[in-house]
Amino acid sequence: MSTAAAHPRPAQRIAHARSGWRRWPLASGTGAAIATGLVLLPLVFLVVQAQRSGWGEVERLLLRHTVAVLLWNTVRLAAACTLLCAVLGVGAAWLVERTALPLRGLWRVLLVLPLGIPDFVVGFGWVSLDHGLHGYWAAVMVMTLSLYPLVYLPVATALASGDASLEEAARSLGTGRWRTFWRVTMRQVRPAVLGGCLLVTLALLAEYGAFEITQYRTFTVEIFTEFRLGFDAVGACVLSLVLVAIGLVVLAGELTLTGVRGQRSGPGVARPIARIGLGRMTAPVLIALATLAGVALGVPVYALCYWMIRGGSTTLPSASIVGALGHTAEFSAAAAAAATALSIPLAALSVRRRGRVTLLLERFAFVPMALPGLVVALGLVSFTVRYAISLYQSTLELVVAYAILFLPLALVAVRAAMGQAPASLEEVGRSLGCGPLTAWRRVTLPLIAPGLRAAFALVFISSATELTATLLLRPTGVDTLATQFWTYSTNFAYGAAAPYAALMVAISAVPAYLLSRRMTAGARRGSLR
Repeated sequence: MSTAAAHPRPAQRIAHARSGWRRWPLASGTGAAIATGLVLLPLVFLVVQAQRSGWGEVERLLLRHTVAVLLWNTVRLAAACTLLCAVLGVGAAWLVERTALPLRGLWRVLLVLPLGIPDFVVGFGWVSLDHGLHGYWAAVMVMTLSLYPLVYLPVATALASGDASLEEAARSLGTGRWRTFWRVTMRQVRPAVLGGCLLVTLALLAEYGAFEITQYRTFTVEIFTEFRLGFDAVGACVLSLVLVAIGLVVLAGELTLTGVRGQRSGPGVARPIARIGLGRMTAPVLIALATLAGVALGVPVYALCYWMIRGGSTTLPSASIVGALGHTAEFSAAAAAAATALSIPLAALSVRRRGRVTLLLERFAFVPMALPGLVVALGLVSFTVRYAISLYQSTLELVVAYAILFLPLALVAVRAAMGQAPASLEEVGRSLGCGPLTAWRRVTLPLIAPGLRAAFALVFISSATELTATLLLRPTGVDTLATQFWTYSTNFAYGAAAPYAALMVAISAVPAYLLSRRMTAGARRGSLR
């Protein structure tokens, strides 16, 4: 054997590394296909379950008066809440980021913290203090106070890092402050507003607990009622497909409305805008923000503290809060690990092998954003009952449901991290004699580790507070924090329910606080103090 053959030249080693990397898309593609198939599985079996009784029966169920009522209830609720969240979110973000507001850092935290309280806990807080709070306007109030931070966060970030040059140019041409705001500022932050409104609408479509507490009928409430109380699986599946169709229409509508994004006039010209003095409006603005934070954050927290101190008797059997916490942690950790692992091949293809097929796989992976937990649960029930009865109401089925529901959260975090780990670094490792797995473990894995940790945390927290899928799929005799809270609260044992809600709030509030602090740090780097 020649010396050249025994010791390949650097160019040959690099070529060999690249050929080794080309084999990786097969593994990544297989993993991405598995993840996508898992995501679409519930939707496919919803269709199969619905058509089992014949398309004539499906048509009859779709043309029921109930469907029209539910559609009207859902559309008018989504329209009102989304509009109110947009007004509150944009208004609060503008006051915090573009005016000389006192205690700005405090407001950045207080206005985000309501994200740390599950929607059904907010509803519990209000209704437990005012038993007459029911119906449409109660649902609008509860959901608006719960969801407005979904608009506030992206808009505040866009305003804090925005370019002042366009606004300054408009003002120099004689355009008034309000016309500049509507014609320039709002155009720049429009994608952030629409993205936040999309999240609000999808969250409204998926919510069950808050609407059940406020006694307002939506598709999710009716689906749960028909499946659990009416034992009408076909009717529930048909309503689920209608809800899926609404979600897909919302996704398509947001994509259409996003339009042209604001652009800077050139590289390096972005600079912070001078903050507007509030003058005599300082006191009214502070009162308005304090009222918003008080009703969105203060009332639910006060209700939990009130019921924990007051306590209360219940005729229901006592349950171990430690056991519920243990089950919650077990299921959530397993789901977080599964969703994070599934997101890795999807993120790798999305970042490193961008194309029509990978883009399609990525879009399919985001479909759960439009699916309530109840719809995913019904699809999995249809599958396991027909093909894997041993998995029905098993721990594995529940973990898979969580992984499907929250895969988009993991994918967003891992994809962002994958963008910071270019494939060329792995090629260098391969050129030095490392195998594909070794190069990935020693080069790429350390670089994407922060994204993996973020993905795990996001899925864990979301799974810990998930309610509807858990109610349908949890193993018999097993309770989580969410289901035990629901059992007590629906039987008006508010004192017994409060500790479970407080634990869920504590679990969720930590990332909400860290998110607000991260936004504050970013704003400090890009804003004029």
